[in-house]
Amino acid sequence: MKVLAVADSDSYLKWAACLLRDLPSGCETELAVVRTPITPSPAQIHAAVAGSAADPPVLSARALRRSAERLRPDVVLVACTGPVVDVLAGEVLAGLRPRPVFVSGLPGISVPATEKAWLFRSGCDLFVLHSGREVEEFSEIGRRLGGGGQVGLARLPFLRDGAETPATGPRDRVVFATQAKVPRRREERERILLALAELARRRPDLDVVVKLRALDTERQTHNERHHYQRLWQSLAGEGRVRAEAVRFAVGPMHEHLAHAAGFVTVSSTAALEAIAQKVPLLVLSDFGVGAEMINLVFEDSGLLGTLDDLSAGRFLDPDDAWCKVNYFHPGGESDWASRMVSLVGQARSGRLVPARSLLEGPEFAAARRRARMRVEVPPNVLRVGYRAKRRMRRYLRALG
Repeated sequence: MKVLAVADSDSYLKWAACLLRDLPSGCETELAVVRTPITPSPAQIHAAVAGSAADPPVLSARALRRSAERLRPDVVLVACTGPVVDVLAGEVLAGLRPRPVFVSGLPGISVPATEKAWLFRSGCDLFVLHSGREVEEFSEIGRRLGGGGQVGLARLPFLRDGAETPATGPRDRVVFATQAKVPRRREERERILLALAELARRRPDLDVVVKLRALDTERQTHNERHHYQRLWQSLAGEGRVRAEAVRFAVGPMHEHLAHAAGFVTVSSTAALEAIAQKVPLLVLSDFGVGAEMINLVFEDSGLLGTLDDLSAGRFLDPDDAWCKVNYFHPGGESDWASRMVSLVGQARSGRLVPARSLLEGPEFAAARRRARMRVEVPPNVLRVGYRAKRRMRRYLRALG
């Protein structure tokens, strides 16, 4: 069975690379990054596929199409943001012969399920999710809206146990995992940094680390308006923190957790990695708990805490019952791979009824064109065009 995986950002690339490793033995796989404005840097690509024989190439939409025509894959794993999934499955890779099984999914925590995520992936034959709760919620959306294909359950492939990544030194590190989208306000992010600085003051024996998703100069899945490293430099310049009190780092999360005595986040899939490695943790509730903060899933987890807890170095252990429902189900319950193999069998025998996208039709044509530009036009050219468009809008508003 041949599998072509396509990613468009750092988090999706990491997910795709890990998922490929969980495929049944004997599969022939290729991994590529489709060029968009959020293409990860070479360093991000290398970190995302750590352990692979080679870093995947970055391809234009046309080059990706040629690669697919050459490979003639049985499966295309479209590990991309929603609009890119839709345009790749619906246009760029449409018409491949033989038609592959299109598989997509979401790379992390997907609670609550959203109609938007389903709509963008409704042209795929298999939607991979990572907990019984997610499968139930998205299946209900699928029954209500129609379209789409099957929903499959997987274990988040980058959840590692402590034995897999042993510590090579003392566990003296506290790791704060950033999230690009939340909290949104600058003042809220500064409060987190100040709490980390206070922890470093109280506990000089600890190495306090802000684990960045991307350096300030790198792109990521979601734009980050108030980058933590910039904010820290500003606080240090004002004399509110000691510049050396907190360290900023990138690299694979599991390597940081191998040295961690504690972990903290507002909302990050990395919290699940910390649980898997039995690292005590905190999910900060100071800014709210709900869908807007992308931390609704942590209700009743036993992990919600405050900035005061962080300053004092108080970390928590998860509730066992919550873990079983959320992402730590027994491996035998995962059925995504068997569903994929079954779909490939149907496709080879001509019995597969392709998934029906809910985004076909003239009312979605403009959105498809915009998405296609993202994968076909070089990012530097696209950015020049966006700037020119904004300037023209400002000029027209000025004219009244």
